[in-house]
Amino acid sequence: MNKLSVMIMALLLTTGSMKAQTVISSYKPGVTSEGAVYYLPKTAIRITFQIEKTTYTPGEFCKYSEKYLRIKDVSPTPSTKYRLMAVSQEPFAVADTSKCFAVKFDARTSACNVRLSDDGILLAINRDIKQQKTPQATAPIKATPITKSPKSYLSEEILSAGSTAKMAELTAQEIYEIRESRGMLAKGQADFMPKDGEQLRLMLQELDTQDQALTSLFTGVTTCDTTSHTITYIVDKPIKRDVLFRISPEFGLVDNDDLSGTPYYINIENLKTVAEPAPADPKKAVKPQQAGIYVNIPGRLRATIFDAKNQILASEFPAAQFGNVELLSGALFNKKYTTRLLLHPLTGAVENLEAEQPK
Repeated sequence: MNKLSVMIMALLLTTGSMKAQTVISSYKPGVTSEGAVYYLPKTAIRITFQIEKTTYTPGEFCKYSEKYLRIKDVSPTPSTKYRLMAVSQEPFAVADTSKCFAVKFDARTSACNVRLSDDGILLAINRDIKQQKTPQATAPIKATPITKSPKSYLSEEILSAGSTAKMAELTAQEIYEIRESRGMLAKGQADFMPKDGEQLRLMLQELDTQDQALTSLFTGVTTCDTTSHTITYIVDKPIKRDVLFRISPEFGLVDNDDLSGTPYYINIENLKTVAEPAPADPKKAVKPQQAGIYVNIPGRLRATIFDAKNQILASEFPAAQFGNVELLSGALFNKKYTTRLLLHPLTGAVENLEAEQPK
């Protein structure tokens, strides 16, 4: 049911047999034939985490790196590794289907303008609200720099060498010549010095690029890429040590039952900031349904994310599911008052209530 339909129905529907009050009842399909059906919210958690992928590609001359460049422990084997980089969590509201009510309207009441969210959560009565959807932040597209292949810096002599070992030797000599030229330029002792500082900077930058490209033929190339993932976690009760996700060092994000991945857990704790209602006495008669508007008195929860060794993140959020439901008297919405009600969109608690007597 969209918001426009609710407003039109609220304005037009009348029931001559009802008193001039807003009548609320638990929603029962097929029983409530008129009125606006609404939910109260509960808190869910949106968890976002980043995984870094590191890829190593060995260089063509990797086995000669120690002999010609004195660089030890260069691996000849390509590899890919994954690791968790960052975790964040934020609360958001979802409709609590266990708190569903139907409100009927009488033309003699003031509760004639009901505002609901897109998923049916009660937001306001007799209040205009602006539901502005927060635009999704899109990461800027970074232009991938066009890099030359290291082989494009190899001279004709190197390329025409008869063996890989000879090519590695000649490439190492080229690297040392580049480093010597760079040192002479930096000291101002080169045979052909640039005319100004900008030209010197460009020359040194080009020599650095050539050095790094040729050296990568020995040391290999390591690249890093980060991906973002989001999990929606619905909170219904306190939870201990629930597997949130698993990350394998070799395969990245894997299924929660895949034991190759390191598990990351979540705890949900009820902080019990709201007193629990007294249990109903079975000997007493059940009170009849009262008229009014139901709202939440939210509690608080603590969400903790951790692995087998360390706590990674702990946050506290308001949580209507760990609180109580209270009734705003239907007398507030009769013609004796002009009542405006605004509920907190996350918790369903009263954020603003104005009840004015008409002059």
